[in-house]
Amino acid sequence: MTASLNNQQDSCQCPKVGPLPPHTDRHDGRTNVSTSLLYLVKRTELAVRARLEELLKPAGVTALQYTALTVLDRHDGISAAQLARDSFVTAQSMADMVRALESRGLIRREPNPANRRERLILLAAPGRRLLSEYAEPARRLEERMTAGLSAKETDAFREALNEAWRTLS
Repeated sequence: MTASLNNQQDSCQCPKVGPLPPHTDRHDGRTNVSTSLLYLVKRTELAVRARLEELLKPAGVTALQYTALTVLDRHDGISAAQLARDSFVTAQSMADMVRALESRGLIRREPNPANRRERLILLAAPGRRLLSEYAEPARRLEERMTAGLSAKETDAFREALNEAWRTLS
């Protein structure tokens, strides 16, 4: 399966996102969507998600489920509420996602020793294997996204995105 994953990046049939429309300055106070950062960030997020969905299709997980698994890989043994916040979904969406991931054996739940009413979510061995198997294809997708940038520009892009997130959080 790993060999098929290595070839999958090059054969991704995800919808292509076209180039930016030509820049035209607007003097009427309305936002030019081709230069609006909100528009550009959302368009990029949708392109990344489409390609990630295609990449993950053989594993039978969605991009959002993959995000939750990567959160657990970094912060194992957290509550569903915290997992929802860190995965950028609602608590209800996370409840459904946890059931789906648990039924596939990718995660497990255990009682929280500090709060008997709460259960902690942990990454199970099959979830760790899935993340390990898809780490390289996901890294290549990220490299593809920044292929037109130098290493210095990629670092600056990463820092700018983090700063924008910190400012809005």
